[in-house]
Amino acid sequence: MTPSIYPRLLLVLLAALPAACASAAAPTHAGDPVAENMLLLQTPSGGWSKHYREKKVDYARTYDAAERAALHAPGRHDDATLDNEATTREIAYLVQAHARTGNPAYLDGARRGVEYLLRAQYANGGWPQFYPDHSSYRHQITLNDDAMVHAIGLLQDIADRRGDMALLAPEYGPRAAAAVQRGLDSLLALQVRIDGQPTIWAAQYDETTLQPAKARAYELPSLAVAESVAVVRLLMRQPRPDARTVAAIESAARWLEQHRLPDLALHRFDAPAEETGKDVRVVAEPGASLWARFYDLERQQPLFVDRDSRPVRFADLPNERRTGYGWYGTWPEKLLAQELPRWRKVHAAGDAAP
Repeated sequence: MTPSIYPRLLLVLLAALPAACASAAAPTHAGDPVAENMLLLQTPSGGWSKHYREKKVDYARTYDAAERAALHAPGRHDDATLDNEATTREIAYLVQAHARTGNPAYLDGARRGVEYLLRAQYANGGWPQFYPDHSSYRHQITLNDDAMVHAIGLLQDIADRRGDMALLAPEYGPRAAAAVQRGLDSLLALQVRIDGQPTIWAAQYDETTLQPAKARAYELPSLAVAESVAVVRLLMRQPRPDARTVAAIESAARWLEQHRLPDLALHRFDAPAEETGKDVRVVAEPGASLWARFYDLERQQPLFVDRDSRPVRFADLPNERRTGYGWYGTWPEKLLAQELPRWRKVHAAGDAAP
């Protein structure tokens, strides 16, 4: 380039500078209404609630000016939780929304959510149901509705750079991996032993004693089948399970098989004379299987509890409780019939990490 060209080039650059600056100052990104509402409802701690004004959060609705002002108010109550997939669901969605739109605000919101997860974890590896609100039973280590499993799974997606979650790996990969390991170690320690024998997992634990704990009035300390299936699946996800992990998986699977209720099925039907207009009963059905959601900690038998915390027979539960809660289910069916055999083929004897 000859010297005489420099003045002309400088003039071209100066002419383009205002437009370039304007573009840099006001970047345009495609919007996502759901993601925008997630940012609006994100709590000061960085997590999310499962409710808005005592109703399930609806990210598809429009929030008016008064609602938006209240959500931005400094004294807003922080009821962030892991219950009902809250927080982990929003983090995953915001990362995906950022990947689709390029909007940096969505990734920033996801970052705040990950920071929330890392802060909420106890030193012993467990997660409470709520953080920072530890009132009532919210402080307990919570497997109920797979809260802790979802937290570990999302952090492992980051550490393993799975899909869009790889976007968070450069910043959070090592911390996420460490939190995952603490969480897995905690789950192995929480597997309930009765008379020295490993069984499955409870839904809640005292975070200090690590003993099964009570939550709602009808959720007594007990063995929890649905939550245990999710724990086993998480343990089976580990690429090189050590001997402790293999033993936990196999002992839990053995317990689930032994406590199968064979040749039974759940029958739902209309019952106009009942409080709810419907009812449910267990009926004989050759070849079918059921499991109770809860089993007691002594006899390891199905446990049904009314709103007064009294164990009763299933048929003696009030109609509202009998029909309004998942007392029976088939949660382990696919795990035992399909997933576990496949896992065993991959992790044959001697293939586990030392």
